[in-house]
Amino acid sequence: MRNERAEGWSRQQRRLHWWMAGLIFGTFPLGFVMVAVPLQALFAKFLLYQLHKTIGIVVLLLVAARLGLRAVRGRPAWERGLPDWQRRCAAAAHALLYGLMIATPVLGYLTAATAPAQVPTLYLLLVNIPHVVGVDAHWFAVLRPVHLAAAVLLVGLAGGHAAMAVAHHVRGGDTLARMWRGA
Repeated sequence: MRNERAEGWSRQQRRLHWWMAGLIFGTFPLGFVMVAVPLQALFAKFLLYQLHKTIGIVVLLLVAARLGLRAVRGRPAWERGLPDWQRRCAAAAHALLYGLMIATPVLGYLTAATAPAQVPTLYLLLVNIPHVVGVDAHWFAVLRPVHLAAAVLLVGLAGGHAAMAVAHHVRGGDTLARMWRGA
C-alpha cells in the first residue's frame, strides 16, 4: 500500500517536518542552558529540565506520527536529475536522521531514569512518566555522554540536511519549495 511516487508531501507531513526541525534545533541549546543553571536557581533549573524532557517526548511522538504517515503515504518522487549516488546518500542520511530522532529522546529518558538525583519526568509538568529502570550511577555515567553525542550528531546531520536542501534550491532544485509549499 506504500506509494513511492506521491505528488508531494502532504500538509501533515510538511507540518510535522517543520515542527520537528524547530523543536530539535530549539531543545539542543536548552540542554546546555539547563545544565549551566546553578543549583541556587533550583526551581528554574527544574523547569528547564522538565521543558527539555517534554520536548524530547513530543519529538518521539511526532517521529512516530511521521513514520506512520510515511508508511501510508510514501515519499514523493526524487528531484529530477538527481544522480543515483546523491539519492543513496540522501536516503542513508534520512534513515540516520529518523534513527537519531528516536534514539536521542530514548537515551535522554534513560539518562534521567538512571540519574543519581532522582528528578521525576513530568510531561507538560502534569503527567508523571515513570522511570522503568532504577538509579544506577554507572549507567548514568555511560548514558549521559552518549545522549549528548547523539544530540550533537542529530543537530549536525539535520544542519547538513538543511544546507543540502538550500544548496539544491540555489541550483534550481524544487525539493525545498515542495517541502515548504507542497506539490
